[in-house]
Amino acid sequence: IRALDSQGLHTLGVTDIALLLPSKAEVAPHTFCRVDKNLNTGMWGPALYVCYKRAVAKANALVYEASLISRYPEDDLEAFPLPESVPVFCLPMGVTVESWPLNTKYQLPVFSTFVLTSASGDKVYGAAIQFYESFPRELLSERQSIRLGLLSVVDRRPITNRSLQVKKSICVLSHWPFFTVFQKFLTFIYRYSISGPHVLPLEKHISSFMHNVPFPSPQRPRILVQLSPYDNLLLCQPVSSPLPLSGASFLKLLQNLGPENACTLLLAVLTEHKLLLHSLRPDVLTSVSEALVSMSFPLRWLCPYIPLCPLQMADVLLAPMPFIVGVHSSYFDLYDPPADVVCVDLDTNTIFQSDDKKPLSWRSLPRKHSKTLFNTLTNLYKTLEKICTPGQEEATLEFLLTDYDQIYRRQKQLELEIQEAFLRFMSCLLRGYRAFLLPITQAPSDTATDCSSLFNLQGFLKSRDRTQQKFYTQLSRTQMFTQFIEECSFVSDRHACLEFFDECVQKVRVDVEKPDEVRLIDLDETHSGEHTVFIMPPEEPQEPDGSECPALYSYETFPSLRTELFDQPQDQLRVPTKGSAPSSPAPRRTKQEIKLAQKRAQKYSTVPDMWSKCLLGHCYGLWFIYLPTFVKAETAKVRALHTAYDVLKHMENRKVVLPDEVCYRILMQLCGQYGQPVLAVRVLLEMKKAGITPNTITYGYYNKAVLESKWPSTNQGGRLRWAKLRNVLLAVAQFRQPIRQRQKSGSVGSRGGQSLSFILWLYNILLTCLLGLIKTLLSLMQPAGPRDTIGRNKGVDENYNNVSSPSRGGLAGKLQQLLTPTRHRVSVRRAASVDDRRPGKASALWMSFGTCDRSDPPPLCVQVLMSSCSLCRSCNSLVYDEEIMAGWTSDDSNLNSSCPFCSASFVPFLNQDHHGSTHSFSSSSSLSQSASVADSTPSFPQGSSVGGAPQVAVAYLSPLVLRKELESLLENEGEAVLAQPQFLDSHSIIFWNLVWYFQRLGLPSNLLQLVRASALSENSAVRVRLLWDTLTPDTDQWPPLYILWRIHSKAFWRRHNHPFTLSFLEEVLRWVGMNEVHKAVTLFLDTLSKQPGSSLYREFLFLTLAAMGKDHVAAFDKKYKAAYTRLSGTLGRDELRKKRAQPPSPKAVDCRRSFHPPLEC
Repeated sequence: IRALDSQGLHTLGVTDIALLLPSKAEVAPHTFCRVDKNLNTGMWGPALYVCYKRAVAKANALVYEASLISRYPEDDLEAFPLPESVPVFCLPMGVTVESWPLNTKYQLPVFSTFVLTSASGDKVYGAAIQFYESFPRELLSERQSIRLGLLSVVDRRPITNRSLQVKKSICVLSHWPFFTVFQKFLTFIYRYSISGPHVLPLEKHISSFMHNVPFPSPQRPRILVQLSPYDNLLLCQPVSSPLPLSGASFLKLLQNLGPENACTLLLAVLTEHKLLLHSLRPDVLTSVSEALVSMSFPLRWLCPYIPLCPLQMADVLLAPMPFIVGVHSSYFDLYDPPADVVCVDLDTNTIFQSDDKKPLSWRSLPRKHSKTLFNTLTNLYKTLEKICTPGQEEATLEFLLTDYDQIYRRQKQLELEIQEAFLRFMSCLLRGYRAFLLPITQAPSDTATDCSSLFNLQGFLKSRDRTQQKFYTQLSRTQMFTQFIEECSFVSDRHACLEFFDECVQKVRVDVEKPDEVRLIDLDETHSGEHTVFIMPPEEPQEPDGSECPALYSYETFPSLRTELFDQPQDQLRVPTKGSAPSSPAPRRTKQEIKLAQKRAQKYSTVPDMWSKCLLGHCYGLWFIYLPTFVKAETAKVRALHTAYDVLKHMENRKVVLPDEVCYRILMQLCGQYGQPVLAVRVLLEMKKAGITPNTITYGYYNKAVLESKWPSTNQGGRLRWAKLRNVLLAVAQFRQPIRQRQKSGSVGSRGGQSLSFILWLYNILLTCLLGLIKTLLSLMQPAGPRDTIGRNKGVDENYNNVSSPSRGGLAGKLQQLLTPTRHRVSVRRAASVDDRRPGKASALWMSFGTCDRSDPPPLCVQVLMSSCSLCRSCNSLVYDEEIMAGWTSDDSNLNSSCPFCSASFVPFLNQDHHGSTHSFSSSSSLSQSASVADSTPSFPQGSSVGGAPQVAVAYLSPLVLRKELESLLENEGEAVLAQPQFLDSHSIIFWNLVWYFQRLGLPSNLLQLVRASALSENSAVRVRLLWDTLTPDTDQWPPLYILWRIHSKAFWRRHNHPFTLSFLEEVLRWVGMNEVHKAVTLFLDTLSKQPGSSLYREFLFLTLAAMGKDHVAAFDKKYKAAYTRLSGTLGRDELRKKRAQPPSPKAVDCRRSFHPPLEC
């Protein structure tokens, strides 16, 4: 049956037929499709099959190279220049001028896509439609008209029953593969050009789409663009996935290849074969090619890659290297495929390989993992056949608007399942690879960055099954694998993707019972919503009288764009910036690390002894986020780094819940920034000691630090000179011994005299050498006075870069350091340890900031009192610090804590008050002096408030909430905000919470410098005291017992008419000391006539601390718990709870124990 004469000449048709005899080893020729039906239905004779070829049968056509007609914008953008090769990719088979019969059916446009890759690896996605429009005969020469059949060959008579058509194309370029959206927009533009007349020119709609349509974001995930009253398109936010962005369609991959061929091509990609894909559908070529290079994630294809190759660039098929190239099937009408190329026909689902080589088979992959992949793809392929109807693509081409959510929801889910199947295979394939990465631990050589130096390949191969050795050996020799090892070893812009892959590897580890049921791709739908932004079409102008303007714009062909008709935007076109690895420390977590921290917090929030350590770990994480600002402000950078290293070790000693990897990474980054590679090695060793395997980001920054920093010289000329001086001194001492012995004996013979004279001669030579060495070394050292010693030591600290080396001040210390043998040297820590930075035990958080020089004392020293004790509005009870911590949840967006008395949720507050004193103090004074001041100072001092500043109360944030807010602040305003004076006023909640936690753990910071620089306390030194009890006592109640104990002799509190006398307090303390706390509780309740306003436990605890010291906290807890158990039998738990006599929960006690030492009272 022949096609109708009116059928379009560009449509597909059967152009060739062949018969096959399988008994004679005949197979279907290339690009032929075989009909699986035996033509020989008889009992005798061989089987006979027919095969056919579908192609575009074109006659009377002229082919030219494509070129650019017009563009918008006219000038290249700096970040997005127009590639010169765009025209040939829009029309890969060239521009054709064709003659058609007059009754030819109107042809619909053909949609195609392509991908351009720059030298830097950036991808530009193109969407184009090809269409035909009339072409004037006057532009043809006589020879061209004869070739097109428009003139008679004999008498040159014009043939009038044929029309002349030319192929054109319009396209959209973007960094985002919104192919469906671009197809609808291009179709609208084309239909607009062939209809009319219109009021608005075509240029108005193009500029409106380019400038008025915003990019989908979490705040506006759906953009509905109304192109006309009858045409619209929906632009949805891209799927938030850690996988790299691509225009891949795994649905089309599986639909056109099937499970077996898909697995075979995976093998071809992993072993870097030459792949040639061809199809009569250009849009399918791009989607399948993108899927091929995406299914080998995390390996990245580095060889030539052209998903839709123009005819004039087909020479790439002769390249002596692997490639993935897609061509239109009409290419084979002109050329034969190279012999060493694997040809994949997407239209017939066949793979053609050379007979000279062993054919590829998916069974060459590791057996267990490949079988799992094949079975999964087989099941998905069956599902795909059910949901993908054949007519759906044709409906899309005929511009039918469909509802995105209803039709594509299931296909989207199936797409992810197919992609997840390949990802699970790659995770199993490379499982455990990180254990064979080799970190750089010494001064790098020329071969330090080679793959053989970065990866233990032999160990990796030995860890695999023997039957898989051949495949893994081939894989390890590919460029993809080498690049993968380098990206895992150094900082790259793919660190987020590689970190995600490491998480997938952890999910498919051996000890998982059913790894197939573990989801690897978890889409981030936290910001997905139904909020839709409507973009209206360009507004049509009106006449002055309000009537409609006449329709003046109509086009016979697609027009050349006119610049004056475009709307000039206020802002230039914004293009996405390429993501790159930051060179400066980035104190923030990745999405994967945030998810892991949230899961860990949810797990440990129900375990009392682990919840406190989880909070403690986040507190240390806050300080390390602040560390770059702290180091930048310090004069001695290296000393600050060593202080951070001591904090790191102290954090490990406190057994926090799996210390945050960000802490180690930030310190490694700073080591690289300030040239301390040896310290970075020590940080890596501490990290492994803590049981943490560095992820891709941390490992990359570590290698960057040790590779780019200047290592200590192995020659060390100065140290060699000092070693020579030491040896000379030892030699002089040895030579002096026989001289003294001879002089004491007094008998010197002739031979003895000669030997003695020889010894004296050597002795004089050694003394001369000694004096020369001393003179040389002293000339190299600058003289320093008493006030310059600190500066000189700082200079030495800046250049200090040894793993362990003493630091001693003064010339005598340096001589002693260099003359002492290394093995007898006592290592002295340069920076004070975290415990040494803390004050004495009596006032562990009495901290000072700034230098109050004795020669020029400040006029005022400001004392900042802080307390986290908050009032529950529901039951009017005071909730103390450890109880607030125990009431926090694992939600990093929840500011509430729960009351231990009524279980109501409330927002705790952090209160601070500034008090000034007319006396000055010196920061260099001993901490024991401040301890005595702390013990003698009342908890509620009545000093003058500086500047009349009132108390300030801010929300007391959980470390989890504070960390999220701090990371958001740094992301929005940058790292410099933490050092600006406006930080105190603009972000007071974050500021005072940071001060509280840093002071609570005794961590050094420069935050108080902002308080000192503020107008409130300008030119003042600042001290902070963290109090356990509230700053504002309730005047309607009697004072706490510990206050009465301290000021019982004063008459100030007697106006409260409290029933507590000094003998009563002594009696309570006596019962507590005798481990009879239940009698003290009974005495208190009998003495008190009304309901106690505060917790009975707190009254006794604070009294015990005031009278006996902080060392009795743990012992008191045990005593009170035993007393509570005893009293519960007589009074009942409900009665004790009404009287607020219950002890704190185990969760609260553990929080107090983890955040030791306790606060002041």
